[in-house]
Formats: sequence, C-alpha cells, structure tokens
Amino acid sequence: MKRVHIIGGKNHGKTTLVGELIVEFRSRGLRVGSIKHTHHHHELDTPGKDSHRHRESGAEVVGILSPSMNAVFWPDEHAAEENTETEENSLLRSEERYASFAPLFANCDLVLVEGDTRTAAIKLEVWRASLDTPALAGQISDVRALVTDDPADSHLPILPRSKIDVVADFILKHCEGPAT
Repeated sequence: MKRVHIIGGKNHGKTTLVGELIVEFRSRGLRVGSIKHTHHHHELDTPGKDSHRHRESGAEVVGILSPSMNAVFWPDEHAAEENTETEENSLLRSEERYASFAPLFANCDLVLVEGDTRTAAIKLEVWRASLDTPALAGQISDVRALVTDDPADSHLPILPRSKIDVVADFILKHCEGPAT
C-alpha cells in the first residue's frame, strides 16, 4: 500500500488539502484511498444499534452492508498497551495496523492518510503562519516537504499550497518505488 501522510497542527488545513489532492489524483486517473488518523478515542459504531451489540457480545469482526456503503469494525487488540510501549514498539505496531488495512486498499494506486506523525511513512506538512505555531517538520522524521503559501524558514522543500498540481507531482515523485 503506497501511502503518504498529510500532517500539521490543528486548523492548518489537513482535511482541505487531502480533499483537494484526492480530486487532483482522480483527475489524473489514479485510484485514491484515504484514512483519517486520530489520537482521540471514537466509538465509530453506534452504541445500542445491532452491529454495536454484536461487538459487545464478543464478535471478533463486525460488518455492516447497506445499499450504498459498507463498513467493518474490529478492535485494536493492543490498545491498552499504548501508554507503556517503547517508541520502537509503537512504530512497529503502527505499521502492523496499516498493514491490516492493505487488503481493503489493494485497488488503490495511492492512499492519503490525514495525520499520524508517529509512523515511518512519507509525510508532508501543511502549515499556516497565521496560526502562530511552529512547523512540526523540525521535530518529526520522514517529513519530505512543507506545504504553505506563507514565508517559511525550512531546510525542506517548500511546496506552494495554492498549486495543488505541484504538491501532487511531488507526492507522485516520492511515492515511486516500493510501497510502504
């Protein structure tokens, strides 16, 4: 699964950039998948509904098929260990979790992940000076470029946020080779 992570601080424009990149890649004939990463606990299933009750009863995996959408829920069996993990174990577990998604994204040419600074995959950071927060790129490994229209002091390539085609070209160039 070839994936690129779009990272950045709160309200710096990650969701908007991912959406625009999906449109750009689709216009180029690419099949694109996306994953939203969050550090917050979310109950993705609806408590009290049948599928949630199936999970609560002990089902290992629960699927939902509707006329227009499909979903599968499975627990992260190592979630309780997260606070006691070493950085190396956390990274390995993160990669294992992405690998579990790989069959679902097998038909995609590229997968864009919104967020997740703690993975070894390629990352681009979207940054806005007006929010007065420092760029994460100096603190996080594997960031390949800063995406901004603002003046920035960075050792990384700076990609113009207003030129989505330039950002897309950069991603495609850096995704050549083995999938991550």
